[in-house]
Amino acid sequence: MSNAEPTDSFKPRKVRCPACAGQSLYSPQNPYRPFCSARCKGVDLGAWASEEFKLPDETPPDETFGDPRLQ
Repeated sequence: MSNAEPTDSFKPRKVRCPACAGQSLYSPQNPYRPFCSARCKGVDLGAWASEEFKLPDETPPDETFGDPRLQ
């Protein structure tokens, strides 16, 4: 048996949707996985696009190469 063939004992897992915390089926039958719906997938994409998910930048501002309009 190759790794590409599905097994008969495969059971899809139910996981928590990262957007709404509801139940989501983590399986190839769910095109939105790990999300539960297209709406939750879109909400998450929108949060990334608007930079709601960003790491804090602890680097001090570069004084020499700052915005010339502010100098």
